[in-house]
Amino acid sequence: MPWRDGEGRPAYLAPGNEDGPLARLADSVEDEQLRDAADVLKHSLAVLANPKAPPQELRFVGEQLAVCLAAVITVADSRGAQLHQGDRTAGA
Repeated sequence: MPWRDGEGRPAYLAPGNEDGPLARLADSVEDEQLRDAADVLKHSLAVLANPKAPPQELRFVGEQLAVCLAAVITVADSRGAQLHQGDRTAGA
């Protein structure tokens, strides 16, 4: 899932709940995070292409890219964990 528990650990759905309301919410949040990352990437490329971009704008773009990268990594980790769960059940 694209969020962490109160102690900062990744949150995971229990096996067998992949089609439930929490899974649908997680999918929706992940989709939004990926769309946001694509938008930030598009904007950042435009800023970086401008040799006269002010330092404040470059810093802001860098900060936003870091936020989006962290979200995308969380999504990838979550999806990777789901893939590995599928591997375990397929081999059982």
